[in-house]
Amino acid sequence: MAGEIVGYTRRDFVKSLAATIAVLPGAGRVSGQSATAGVKLALVGGAHIHAPGYLEHLKTVPGVCLKSVWDPDASCAARRAVLGGAKVVTKLADIWNDREIVGVLICSETFRHRELVLAAATAKKNMFVEKPLGITGAEARLMAAAIEEAGVWFTTGHYQRAIAAHRFLKEQLTQGSLGRITRARCSNCHNGALAGLFDDEWRWMTDLRQSGAGGFGDLGTHVLDLLMWFFGDLESVTADIHTVTGKYGPACDETGEALLRFKNGVTATFAAGWVDVENPVTTLISGTEGHAMIYRGQLFFKSSKIEGADGLKSWKKMPASLPSPLDQFLDAVTGKAGPGAVPAREAAACAGVMETLYRAARERVWLAPA
Repeated sequence: MAGEIVGYTRRDFVKSLAATIAVLPGAGRVSGQSATAGVKLALVGGAHIHAPGYLEHLKTVPGVCLKSVWDPDASCAARRAVLGGAKVVTKLADIWNDREIVGVLICSETFRHRELVLAAATAKKNMFVEKPLGITGAEARLMAAAIEEAGVWFTTGHYQRAIAAHRFLKEQLTQGSLGRITRARCSNCHNGALAGLFDDEWRWMTDLRQSGAGGFGDLGTHVLDLLMWFFGDLESVTADIHTVTGKYGPACDETGEALLRFKNGVTATFAAGWVDVENPVTTLISGTEGHAMIYRGQLFFKSSKIEGADGLKSWKKMPASLPSPLDQFLDAVTGKAGPGAVPAREAAACAGVMETLYRAARERVWLAPA
C-alpha cells in the first residue's frame, strides 16, 4: 500500500521496547558519569531517519535530559532542539568541552561519522552512533580504535542481537542443538522506496556520497551483523545489488542478495532492500539435527536434542529481549549498564564486509572482507 511502510523494522523493535527501561545485572558507571540525577546528553547530527523517534523517546526516560543539539543544517538543528527540549549550539566545541554532557547520540549523515566519532572519542564522550559506523572498513576501524583507546561506552543501532528469538538461536548454535549447519538465511526488507519514504527529508539516504549505501546496505547491515554474530568471521563474500524503480537514480541501489562463506564452513545468504511488499520469513537456519524459522515474528524450532522441539508450533521457551540499542545506551549513562552492546570493533568489521559486498557486486567476483 502506497504511503504505508510494511515489514518488521527497527522502528517496530524500538517502539516495542520503548515503554520500559530495563535494570540489568552488571551495573556500573560509565565514563564521566555523575552520581546526581539528570544525566545530560547531546544530539550530534540530526539527519538520521530515526533521530525524531529517539528524541521523543528520550523525553519518557527518567534520569536523562537532552541539553544540546548540533547539526550543520540550521533548520534541522532547530527542529530537533524543539522536539528534544534542548538548545541549539552552532559550534561542536560547545559540546565537546561541556563537562556536564556525558554522552552523545551521533545521528548524522554517515559520511560525517568519522569526524564526529573521532572528536567525541577525544572529548571522552560516551556514544550511541547510528549504523553503519563508517562507509568504509578502513575508516570504521579507525573510529573503533579511537573509541577503544578513549575507554568510553559505545554501541550502535544494530538491534537484531537484542531480539529474544535471535538470542535463543545464538544459544542453540553455540550448544550445537542444530547439528552441523547446512544453510542459513536472513531477510530484512520493507517497501520504503515504493511508499516514498525517502522522497523528502530523508532523501540524503539515497545519495551514496552521504550514506555510503542504498536500500541493500541500509537494511542489510542489520542482518549482516546478526549472521556475523551467529557464525563468526567471514572467509569471502559476493552479492547481486541493483535498482528496481530507479526513482532515486541509477546509482542508488534498492535491493540485493548476498552470499557469505564463513571461516567455520557455514554458507549463508541474506536479502535486504526497500522494494518488498512483504517480509514474512526473516530467518531460516538448517542443520543436520534441527531447523529454525522465524515467520511473522514467531519462532518455529526443531531439534533432535531438545525435548518438545518438533518445529510444528511456535516456540516460547527463550530468553527475554534485551533493551533496544538506544535504551542500552541510556541504561549505561544512568548507571545501569548491562549486556548487549555491540563492540566498536564488531561494528567496524560489519562496515568492512558491507563495503566488500558492494565491490564484489560491481566486479562480479568473490572477495575477502575489507
